[in-house]
Amino acid sequence: MNILKIANGKVEVRKDNGTLIRTVSLSGGDTAVYADFNVNQSLIAVTTAKGKVEIRKENGTLIRTINLNSGSIAINARWNGSDLAITTNKGKTEIRKENGTLIRTI
Repeated sequence: MNILKIANGKVEVRKDNGTLIRTVSLSGGDTAVYADFNVNQSLIAVTTAKGKVEIRKENGTLIRTINLNSGSIAINARWNGSDLAITTNKGKTEIRKENGTLIRTI
């Protein structure tokens, strides 16, 4: 099992003994504020300082960027099974599919 660490706005993927595997930089000079692996650790959901969520492969390759609706910004994004639970600055939680499609707002 690997772990994720945020250091200097970048996501570090580390072995459970602390050894650095790779560092993932974000697109557009953005910085990471939170990151979470999915269940099988094949995907990483990265919450950025600009309030977006980036879905990346375990090797750091960008798959897609999720922009939220109606001026909301992402505070935190966590995997919930194969879906994402994204907490917004408006106090709501958006449940989204891996492809970014909104399922429901709680």
